[in-house]
Amino acid sequence: MESKANILVVDDEAVIRDGCTKILTKAGWDVETAENGRDGIELIKNKNFDILLLDLMMPGMNGLEVIQVVNEIAPDIYIVVITGYATIETAVEAMKRGAYDYIPKPFTPDQLRVVVKKVLDNKALLLEAEYLREEQEKGLLAIAHEKSKIKTILNCMPNGVLVIDGEKRIALYNPIASKLLNISGDESIGEFADACIDCEDLNSMILDVLNQVQNDSTIISGEIIGYNAIPIMAHIAPVMVQDGDIVGAVAILQDISTQKAIDNMKADFIAKVTHELKSPVATINQLLMTLQEGVVGDLEKEQSQMIGRAREWGEGLLDLISDLLNISKIESGLSIQKKVPLNIKDEIENVIDLLKPQSDKKKIAIDISMNNNLPVINADKDGMREVFTNLISNAIKYTDQGGEINIKGELDRDYVKVSVSDNGIGISEKDMPFIFERFFRVKTKKTRQIMGTGLGLPIVKEIIDAHLGLIEVQSEEGTGSTFSVFLPRKVD
Repeated sequence: MESKANILVVDDEAVIRDGCTKILTKAGWDVETAENGRDGIELIKNKNFDILLLDLMMPGMNGLEVIQVVNEIAPDIYIVVITGYATIETAVEAMKRGAYDYIPKPFTPDQLRVVVKKVLDNKALLLEAEYLREEQEKGLLAIAHEKSKIKTILNCMPNGVLVIDGEKRIALYNPIASKLLNISGDESIGEFADACIDCEDLNSMILDVLNQVQNDSTIISGEIIGYNAIPIMAHIAPVMVQDGDIVGAVAILQDISTQKAIDNMKADFIAKVTHELKSPVATINQLLMTLQEGVVGDLEKEQSQMIGRAREWGEGLLDLISDLLNISKIESGLSIQKKVPLNIKDEIENVIDLLKPQSDKKKIAIDISMNNNLPVINADKDGMREVFTNLISNAIKYTDQGGEINIKGELDRDYVKVSVSDNGIGISEKDMPFIFERFFRVKTKKTRQIMGTGLGLPIVKEIIDAHLGLIEVQSEEGTGSTFSVFLPRKVD
């Protein structure tokens, strides 16, 4: 009887831990959770787990650090990273360090079950191949000719599977791999992979796996381009005998063209719609301003007030359009165009100057205290401007007349930490878990008259995630809020 899979969920968000536990337990798997990386590592030291579902962005020990430790103490665990809002850059970095796959937040129960089932299927395949090798003490090439059982398993798998022996000859492949790589027929069995597979990146990854030192079980992952320009996510794992020698490699090939097409269609749709809206809305706002200034005739007080209110809503709509364009750029990977060495203090001072008319209008004092010896960071200049414009603008919006905003910069281990604090209306405990969700806005009597799109903070988080940083929030309703951004210092 097949034993239950043991799954460990490490995430600092209770809602993610609880949700994963309910979904996976209902599917028949055993689940344990930890709220931070150190607790998760302690659990791994004391119990065998098949799969680790790991959040990348956690306070304290982040996901990349956890992966490094887990690879040393429990290399057999399949790591699936949980990354915010599909920030592909961080997920790819995690897979380079040994993660098997990733799942972006927010995810549905079906998406989670599919990812876990796929990992367990692939693990079962590798165990079956190893069992057949031990039973027959034959090479991977013999398995291809003699074992119909493993062929049946391979042919039913939704992903491509390619098996290479120690001499880099093709030992086995399933129909999906044949389609993705344009290899077919028994004549390819026994031939060198370089001669049959027209994909330099895949051949290079296979060679890297075969050239690993003894007892090294590192899985190499990366995106490659297959036959007919099909985008493929490839995971290459070594096959080792009992003494630790590497005798071959198994490649799992996932066609990601549909996923990429859907993402591109969604991004194109949002970009086109918002672009078409921006021009007419801006024109309407300009006409309203012309009316309000009396260029075409004097207005009565009530008429001027109504036009002013219409202009406010128009400006809010323009903000929404701009935020949707920013979201579209982030999802298409175009938001972080170029990382350069930045002095974060200079960028924040420029943002404060830009927002000075808003703070002066509400008589809000902005005090900035930045350590002059802060190291530079590698960051996208426009991205950093977007982050701190949103945070400081929010602080101004949600702080009453005559309030105070404090901006502090300091070094926190390997991160530059920038905190934006205000003494405004604050955020209630029940609203705190949702503030980084798209279109969520805190609804109280005080916020009813404040214009906003509910996209500012999600954009901030996604930009920070793309920089491998993190953001923390402390707030108390009626007292104020502090948003702390942690950005990795530049490594020479």
